[in-house]
Amino acid sequence: MQGLASVFSNRASKKSAPRSENNMGDGEGYRNPTEVQMSQLVLPCHTNQRGELSVGQLLKWIDATACLSAERHAGCPCVTASMDDIYFEHTISVGHVVNIRAKVNRAFNSSMEVGIQVASEDLCSEKQWNVCKALATFVAHRELSKVKLKPTTPRTEEEKMEHSVAAERRRMRLVYADTIKDLLAHYVIHDDLESKDYSRMVPAEKTRVESVELVLPPHANHQGNTFGGQIMAWMENVATIAASRLCHAHPTLKAIEMFHFRGPSQVGDRLVLKAIVNNAFKHSMEVGVCVEAYRQEAETHRRHINSAFMTFVVLDADDQPQILPWIRPQPGDGERRYREASARKKIRLDRKYIVSCKQAEMPLSVPWDPSNQVYLSYNNVSSLKMLVAKDNWVLSSEINQFRVYTLEDDKFLSFHMEMLVQVDAAQAFLLLSDLRRRAEWDKHYRSVELVQQVDEDDAIYHVISPPIGDDPKPQDFVILASRRKPCDNGDPYVIALRSVTLPTHREMPEYRRGETLCSGFCFWREGDQLTKVSYYNQATPGFLNYVTTNVTGLSSEFYTTFKACEQFLLDNRNDLAPSLQAL
Repeated sequence: MQGLASVFSNRASKKSAPRSENNMGDGEGYRNPTEVQMSQLVLPCHTNQRGELSVGQLLKWIDATACLSAERHAGCPCVTASMDDIYFEHTISVGHVVNIRAKVNRAFNSSMEVGIQVASEDLCSEKQWNVCKALATFVAHRELSKVKLKPTTPRTEEEKMEHSVAAERRRMRLVYADTIKDLLAHYVIHDDLESKDYSRMVPAEKTRVESVELVLPPHANHQGNTFGGQIMAWMENVATIAASRLCHAHPTLKAIEMFHFRGPSQVGDRLVLKAIVNNAFKHSMEVGVCVEAYRQEAETHRRHINSAFMTFVVLDADDQPQILPWIRPQPGDGERRYREASARKKIRLDRKYIVSCKQAEMPLSVPWDPSNQVYLSYNNVSSLKMLVAKDNWVLSSEINQFRVYTLEDDKFLSFHMEMLVQVDAAQAFLLLSDLRRRAEWDKHYRSVELVQQVDEDDAIYHVISPPIGDDPKPQDFVILASRRKPCDNGDPYVIALRSVTLPTHREMPEYRRGETLCSGFCFWREGDQLTKVSYYNQATPGFLNYVTTNVTGLSSEFYTTFKACEQFLLDNRNDLAPSLQAL
């Protein structure tokens, strides 16, 4: 929990961010046509017992701003379908201003992803702080006709990155439930219930809360459906009560796991909200919340509207997390929830430190196991897509329509090679997806072993490469290869590569372990049997001298290797007829 403690300590320091980064009102230059901004002054009626903005109120403002952005793009009413994980970096005090900015990152058939940024502002000191970021999915809805959303057109580098990665985030949301089921089915969740002193534990049933809310017109949108933000606010309220019953103090909400709305509720519905502390760790606790709806008091069947899990802490006077009492679960379902909370804690850490962190903050080789495979695959593909979307690529050389570009960005020197090949994009994608065939055209791949076929789209390989430079030892790599077919017209086929570590393939004395942070291929269909093939690589230190020698024209190995790749594609393009039917 050391990493969480460092996050909490930021709350006390509140280092001010540059004003230009969060300036919501400059009105100059390009502005996304779907962007909506909301500014709210935090009044006493918006705050909790500590004089800080209630997270429930913040969630209502976030949902309203995001909904207006979605409706601006759709041109019709929209409803909240889900809200991704939210991590709250700072609290907001009474008298401060909350600035919320939302814009549509990408539109799919009838749904769209909306990105939200929340900052707080102290009007007296002019300091500003980032509070949280959120991603929401909204669905366009018309009563009499099916909605087909128009695509978004990204213009800036940031918009291109978000647009490209949105497809990968959507894919991850769709497999979210299966990810949790697989983890709970295939992993033994270890606990120490039997070794704990039961006399010093709080029975979980003492934290149970049940509350009912009647949906009135002020709680609903223009369609009569309950605002998603209002439901989230009610959920936060009962979760806070449950957490308070465990710690006998005023808890602080630090994170919310993904909200997923299973169905709508309308004006006149009764919503039953239930909350209970599932598990208490040393410095944090997980509270589970469930929402059910019914129409009339005589109804016996209740509709499941939403479930969520919220993480609370209790902070001392120095804003450091305090040690919490242990929880004693009830036999049966209580023990199941207790163990599932431990599994979800691991998933939350995977999502936070694999999915959310910047590429420069990622270690080169991340340990791979089945429990984090979804998030490593996501990070693998999204990192490549973000590299592709960069605007400041510089053309370094061009030989016979073969182009080499470079990008100097932060800590990395990246290069990008590009050519047109008389092969269909799907054929090129299939031929280069299997790394076992790369030795046929790339002399830097001496041998390739398929270690594990994770699923249809992901595989792990062990690669042996010749020595580079003065080191006589061959190099070896353990590489996760993730492939993606296009999500929409204009999207490329993608093969993303990054290093991982496996307990079965540790470093060996006869090899020098090499690593790749972000590399891979993109294939764009330029016409009938014509494909633009692009290879990208973020050069790691051990590979840097080789890269600079090539991009400065002192070596022609890049050109020779890519020409061999072109010939490989041409020679084998007729071998894939059965496989192409699956694409």
